[in-house]
Amino acid sequence: MRRLSLLAALSLAACAHTTTNAAHTGTAATADSVAYVPTRADGTASPATVRVTSAAFAEGAAIPNGSVFSGFGCTGDNHSPALQWSNLPEGTRSVAVVVHDPDAPTGTGFYHWVVFDLPAGTASLADHAGVEGSLPAGAHHGRSDYGALGYGGPCPPPGPAHRYRFNVYALDTATLGAPEGASAALVRFMLRGHTLAWGTLTGTYARP
Repeated sequence: MRRLSLLAALSLAACAHTTTNAAHTGTAATADSVAYVPTRADGTASPATVRVTSAAFAEGAAIPNGSVFSGFGCTGDNHSPALQWSNLPEGTRSVAVVVHDPDAPTGTGFYHWVVFDLPAGTASLADHAGVEGSLPAGAHHGRSDYGALGYGGPCPPPGPAHRYRFNVYALDTATLGAPEGASAALVRFMLRGHTLAWGTLTGTYARP
């Protein structure tokens, strides 16, 4: 618990803005250089044709307090929002979900949720699926940048809203081969060459 608290405290400090609103206009290198576009097996960029939606918030809208982190001055319920996706391409054998804040000026952003090896027939995740034991059989949680398994909601410092990208990847492999608790960096690396298509839903959150 002490290690988790230290990691979370460091991550919150890293999320503090040290620049102007350039990160929100797409002009900051630390924001858009980490907008990861995966590749297919032939090395070409995977198309962003997967449609991702949520009953909790619309594209570009504020993430509700129920999905905000609980602790470090934030008073949410830390429940992952319900997600739905469609338009998976033929040949999809599994699905991965990665939630990323590109506005944390860390050089790589901040990862809030990593899920992989979801069965190909999975088309949604229910509200609060981000806790241990709530994923479909065979699926795995990675480790967020809070240092814990499962979902860790937004908790930026006071200031401009951060963006939170809920990315869904359709993969050509049934299993990535990553271990339970794998880091976001490892999972993202292993998506290379396996992503047939992907899509994203972006929510925002600013601390009141």
